[in-house]
Amino acid sequence: MTSAPAAPAARRNGSGAGPRRRTELAAFLRSRRERITPEDVGMPPGLRRRTPGLRREEVAQLAGVGVTWYTWLEQGRPINASTQVLDAVARTLRLDGAEREHLYRLADVPAAAVEEEAGSLPEDVQGILDALVPMPAAVANARSDILAWNSAYSAILPLVPTARPCERNSLWMVFTLPPCCNPVANLEEAAPDHVAVFRHRYSRHLDEPGWKELVRRLQAASPLFARLWASHDVALPGPGVKVFRHHAAGEIRTRTTSMDITASPNARLVVYTPTDEESRERIDRLLADPAAAAPDHRH
Repeated sequence: MTSAPAAPAARRNGSGAGPRRRTELAAFLRSRRERITPEDVGMPPGLRRRTPGLRREEVAQLAGVGVTWYTWLEQGRPINASTQVLDAVARTLRLDGAEREHLYRLADVPAAAVEEEAGSLPEDVQGILDALVPMPAAVANARSDILAWNSAYSAILPLVPTARPCERNSLWMVFTLPPCCNPVANLEEAAPDHVAVFRHRYSRHLDEPGWKELVRRLQAASPLFARLWASHDVALPGPGVKVFRHHAAGEIRTRTTSMDITASPNARLVVYTPTDEESRERIDRLLADPAAAAPDHRH
């Protein structure tokens, strides 16, 4: 971690945070520092403390930054703050996702991104998913990780519950599962749109290691994904027809509807409405016979 600069580097191009933003940043950092005790971070409490929480020099030490630099940051001086240093300060101050994003905005680092947390869904989301049965429904984040689902969704996509967390991703399943158990019946037709929408979301997360690693893995595992990714096509997300292939029920045609979950940034509820009576009946049969809905083999 870099140490403090010899003098504050003021931004000269007019893009820095204004005085009110810096004042807000100073107050926010002080309030977060004061709520953490030395015992919380494994430090001795000390005999004399005139202020609650950690001292500035203790935050700087734990974050691996210079005391002078952190002092200037907390005083609201116009200094440059990199994503790396802000990440270290956020970890030291034990900021949650909303607080981290707030810190980045106040520090005028809008490109800094916050990773979605799989366990951050409100408690009532699963109840909403279950109430939507027999319509398949799931919650996914912007990266297409599947965070929660109902029984109808796992009936038409039986590999989801048993998949490893790193592979419980709709893009990964679409582009890496072999034809014998690939859940998408119209892959050649649907794949370009899948990738174009993903690239639209990716542009907001360019600096996030999880996103870059997923793209790297997909390019290595799927020539089709690699070819489509290289095209740089971009599309806005929207409703569309998804045709699923199930080994026991056959094809199930659905139309997707997505709704943002405001309590969990970047999470969305996706509902799959059958587009014809035959598809609706096939879902009902799978729900009535869990043995038929189970995967017929494993790879």
